[in-house]
Amino acid sequence: MRLAPQIDGERLLRRLDAFARIGATPAGGVNRQAFSVEDRGARRLLAELALDRGFTVFQDGIANLFIRREGADAALPPLLIGSHLDSQPTGGRFDGALGTLSAFEVLEALEDARAETHMPIEVVAWANEEGSRFAPGVMGSMAFTGADTAAWKSIVGSDGASLAKELDATIAALPEAALRPIGVPISGYIELHIEQGPSLEKEQLPIGVVTAVQGTRWLEVSIEGTAGHAGTTGLAYRRDPMVAAIAAIHRLQTTIMPLDSSARLTVGRIAAQPGSINAIPQSVTFTVDLRHPRPERLDAIEAEARQACTAEAEAQGCMATIKRSFDMPGAAFSADMIKIVEDAVRSLGLSHKQMISGAFHDALFIARVAPAAMIFVPCRDGLSHNEAEYVEPADAITGTRVLLQAAIAAASSLGLRR
Repeated sequence: MRLAPQIDGERLLRRLDAFARIGATPAGGVNRQAFSVEDRGARRLLAELALDRGFTVFQDGIANLFIRREGADAALPPLLIGSHLDSQPTGGRFDGALGTLSAFEVLEALEDARAETHMPIEVVAWANEEGSRFAPGVMGSMAFTGADTAAWKSIVGSDGASLAKELDATIAALPEAALRPIGVPISGYIELHIEQGPSLEKEQLPIGVVTAVQGTRWLEVSIEGTAGHAGTTGLAYRRDPMVAAIAAIHRLQTTIMPLDSSARLTVGRIAAQPGSINAIPQSVTFTVDLRHPRPERLDAIEAEARQACTAEAEAQGCMATIKRSFDMPGAAFSADMIKIVEDAVRSLGLSHKQMISGAFHDALFIARVAPAAMIFVPCRDGLSHNEAEYVEPADAITGTRVLLQAAIAAASSLGLRR
C-alpha cells in the first residue's frame, strides 16, 4: 500500500539554506537580482535538483523557469505552484525563495510517495518579480499573461546593464531547459509567500488565506509657489509650496486614511526646487501611493487626495498639478481555489484567517487568466525586503504542508471540472 505524500521538513530547510548561500550578504540576507550571475546560479541549482529527480525542465523567452511532474492525463493544462528566486539588493532569504522551494518540495513529496495526480503539476520560478535591477517588476508573470514586451528590449538596469543582453545570457546559461512559448495554458495557480507584514505573527496564526490583491495607484503632485529669500520675505508675502505640501500630506494621513481601515496612502518621495537651505522653494513635488482592494473606493480615495492637495495649495497662494503615474488594478482570487486552500488548512487542524494582500505578487497577474490563490505564512516582526527577514522553520514547514494538500486537491478537482 502506498503511503500518503508527506513533506520532508528537514529537506526543505536544507534547500532554503543552500539557496540562501547564492548571493549571500554579510548581514545574512541575499543580493540575487534578476538576470544576474547570482540569479542564474539559483536557477541552475533548481534545474539540477529537478533533473536529478527525473522531472522535466523548461524555460520561456522571458526566463520563467518551469519544472514539470506528469499527471495521469498529460493532455490537461498543468496546475502551477511556485513564486520567484530573484531578490532585492539587500533582500531576505525567504521572499520568493520559500514559495519556489516549498513548491519543489511538494513535487518531491509526491515523487517520494509515487503518488499520481490527475493533471500535471509544474513548479514555476517567475522571472524578475522584484524589479530592483530592471523595472518593471513582476516581468515574468506579466509577459505570461499577455503583456507587450517589445519595449522591454531597450530597458537599461540600475547598474547600466542591458536587459536584452542579460536576459539572453540568462536563458543561454541553462541549455538543459527546453524553450517553450510564453503563456501556455494552465489550469490554476497557487503561491505560498511570506506575509511581508506583522498581522499573522501578532495574532499567532500560522496561515493566512489570501482572497485578493489590492489595487495600487501612484500620483505625482507638484505644487508651484514663488521662490524668495528666506530672511527678507515676511509671512504675509510668502507663496510657500513646502508649507502647502506639508499641510496636504498631513491631511492625507490624518483625515483621509483614517476614514477607511482598508485604505493605504503613503508619501514616499518629496523634493524641493531649487533645494537651497536659505530660499523659499519655487516648487515642491511629492508622490502618493494609494491602495485599496475595492476599485470604487480607490476611485473615491484618489478624488479625495486630489481635492486635499489642491485645496492646501490654494490656501498658500500656490497651484497644484496632479498626475497619475501608475495604475495597477487589484484582483480577486477564485472562490473555488480559496475553498481548496481553506479545506487544506482545516484538514491539517490549523487555524487561519482570510487576508487581502497589500503587496504585488505574481498571483495578481495569473489570477486574470486562471483560478488562483495564495497562502501566507508569518515572518518575524513583519520584516521583508530586509536582510533581517526571517521565517520560523515550523512556519515554513506548516505552509508547505498546506500547499501540498491544496495542490493535490486542485490537481484533481480542477481537471475534473473541464
